Amino acid sequence: MITVEPITLNLKSVNLSDEQFYQLCHNNDDWRIEQTAAGELIIMPPIGAISGNRESDLNGFVWLWNRQTKLGKVFSSSTIFTLPKGGKRSPDVAWIANERWDALPREEQEKFATICPDFVIELRSRTDSLTQLQEKMQEYLDSGLRLGWLIDPISQQVAIYRQNQEVEIVSLPTTLSGEDVLPGFTLELPLF
Repeated sequence: MITVEPITLNLKSVNLSDEQFYQLCHNNDDWRIEQTAAGELIIMPPIGAISGNRESDLNGFVWLWNRQTKLGKVFSSSTIFTLPKGGKRSPDVAWIANERWDALPREEQEKFATICPDFVIELRSRTDSLTQLQEKMQEYLDSGLRLGWLIDPISQQVAIYRQNQEVEIVSLPTTLSGEDVLPGFTLELPLF
């Protein structure tokens, strides 16, 4: 099996502005690009069909819960958020409470909104580095994330990230709770 790792470009000395990063992404829309808080650009390979299906299922479960509760907005993995600590990240699934989203000006909502989601899911695919995903989850936490799940089918584990708490590791299969962030939401995860 051929594994394609993400490419990390150290462009710290270039210091792209938000507008330059936005234009870079739009001029290269076939690429999945993120920028770490340290200024590194990460060009991620496309994911395979199995990971794409799992990601779609996860987004669908959160979307369905949100459609019923109408408590916020759900975002796909194509959405880039400019995090308050400087990273420009694209979670596999993201959710933001209505009051926080509605407080953003419309112009901000139409670009890479400067806001950290309240909730994210990152799903590790075979092309993802676990260390890079853990660093990404920490970036979210540092930027105000309230709850995050790093689902790792390779190790059959989920890492649960919460503000001001140690990361909790649970084994698959498991049932995850949206806690007070996504009230009433539960997700049953089988062995992958």
